[in-house]
Amino acid sequence: MDDKLISKIPEGPLAEKWTNHKAKIKVVSPANKRKLEIIVVGTGLGGASAAASLGELGYNVKIFCISDSPRRAHSIAAQGGINAAKNYTNDNDSVYRLFYDTIKGGDYRSREANVYRLAEVSNLIIDQCVAQGVPFARDYGGLLDNRSFGGAQVSRTFYARGQTGQQLLLGAYASLNRQIAKGTVKSYPRHEMLDLVLINGEAKGIIARNLVTGEIERFGAHAVVLATGGYGNVYFLSTNAMNSNGSAAIQCYKKGAYFANPCFAQIHPTCIPVHGTQQSKLTLMSESLRNDGRIWVPKNIEDVKKLRAHQIKPSDIKEEDRDYYLERRYPAFGNLVPRDVASRAAKERCDAGFGVNETGLAVFLDFKSAIERLGKDVIKARYGNLFQMYEEITDTDPYKEPMMIFPAIHYTMGGIWVDYNLQTTIPGLYAIGEANFSDHGGNRLGASALMQGLADGYFILPYTIGDYLSHLIQVPKTDTNAPEFVEAENKVKERLETLLNIKGNQTVDYFHKKLGNIMWEYVGMARNEEGLKKAIVEIAELQKEFWKDVYVPGTETEFNQELEKASRLADFFVIGDLMARDALNRMESCGGHFRVEMQTEEGETKRDDINFAYVSAWEFKGDADTPELHKEELNFEFVKPSTRNYKD
Repeated sequence: MDDKLISKIPEGPLAEKWTNHKAKIKVVSPANKRKLEIIVVGTGLGGASAAASLGELGYNVKIFCISDSPRRAHSIAAQGGINAAKNYTNDNDSVYRLFYDTIKGGDYRSREANVYRLAEVSNLIIDQCVAQGVPFARDYGGLLDNRSFGGAQVSRTFYARGQTGQQLLLGAYASLNRQIAKGTVKSYPRHEMLDLVLINGEAKGIIARNLVTGEIERFGAHAVVLATGGYGNVYFLSTNAMNSNGSAAIQCYKKGAYFANPCFAQIHPTCIPVHGTQQSKLTLMSESLRNDGRIWVPKNIEDVKKLRAHQIKPSDIKEEDRDYYLERRYPAFGNLVPRDVASRAAKERCDAGFGVNETGLAVFLDFKSAIERLGKDVIKARYGNLFQMYEEITDTDPYKEPMMIFPAIHYTMGGIWVDYNLQTTIPGLYAIGEANFSDHGGNRLGASALMQGLADGYFILPYTIGDYLSHLIQVPKTDTNAPEFVEAENKVKERLETLLNIKGNQTVDYFHKKLGNIMWEYVGMARNEEGLKKAIVEIAELQKEFWKDVYVPGTETEFNQELEKASRLADFFVIGDLMARDALNRMESCGGHFRVEMQTEEGETKRDDINFAYVSAWEFKGDADTPELHKEELNFEFVKPSTRNYKD
């Protein structure tokens, strides 16, 4: 085990680790909490819940978001639901079953202790959100309803139609606003973190840019919490909001925080297909649709040709001529296999020539059977807003014709390495939610992102950060005039000025699209040694071209979105290189990482537990140098890694 990668996993039985750990770590008294300051960067479910909880405890919190309001964080886009092991449906769910499904779904590349803790606190999240007034769906008797999601054979997903992320965020936002009104939390909307400030090796503040005025500002604290989401927009086209980015994480990486498992990116199977070269983002259709929707392509290539030529409609194809390929290949789970499995299966059918749109990159998600079985009104009650959204985008009525879907980049399982306390390799710097790597391994099960973000923010970080802060009670407030702040601010200004002064010939989007094409082609759904080596070379060449030929209009002392995009793209080059290197090093297929060289005869993933049962943690060694790989070995004491089987 690397000296820096001390995971701090507690000893003892799995079900007692978290309880024992909480009993042993230090706490801060209420009077002393008032002396301490905490910076939270990001206002999604992780950041908003953490800031609200820390403020309620009595800490002085500063929270930052790049949007005009915390409620516009990308968590709002999560549609389908949030997992918890309540067993309300009496279908034999349990904390252990949720733990096991999550470990298995992540292809045995996550820590047992972290995942069990996540399952353990999941039930508390539901109680918290109900108390906040989150309007979860209810059954006929008024009790909270559940539905199924991929990777599980029980119904454990709580939902609010197709707006679960929005409703959960509004609950956290209300709690956050209460603390802002009380004065324990100070909110800084339209502020972007551009650097982390270290004093004596500890995180003591950030440099942020006021995105409205362009002013560079210094903010100090006793600890910093990163809750800035994932880095999926490195691909340019993804389901993420367009301003979602990995820059804050990369600034922390460059200051000494190890970046873990960067190659683990999730491809979501139910995205509306790409429809043109000028598209700027992709739209996700909720995984919840796979509860009642059936995925298929025609059995006969002649029908495929007629569909592409618009000679027939999908509904014209007879039932016996449809290939419900997920039900055929994975009879036990059918359309509810995990996302990575469903995505690769769609790619396989399209690669074989059975894609159903003009580009050949689409399959059908059909509700014909469900409407016949349940009636249109029931389907409308469950998914009405999603059906409406699909029709507005595609001009096709999904009640009459099946939806077209295709896999797209959605979520990143990799992120800043953290220990059991959610602390990074930099003392005083914590990472929560999608910004860290800890809970999902190689693949995230649906409805688990909301669970992790709220678990970290409401029920884990508020306990563990106190263990660190208990040693800082006598430490005065951070002096933002310290030389470390001056140096960091000057470096930020220098970088922005450099970008503005290049005055090249190409737009930021020109380079971002090129990077996205490289990533999708070589570091996308299927990866091989030759392609990954090519990606590393091409990313480096494109990065050099960017710094010579990008054109960023305007100035740094004004609202300037092109400057924001350019700065974020500069960091995406670093992320893309890390992802390709990590994928090249990981000579196995697991979760969302599919190496062509490592697959079974049936085309399934083939893990190598002897050589790769570890977390890869990359250390920054300088802009001109290759990052160094460190390994945190994964020890499976309570579950036995086995080949993922969704067939029986």
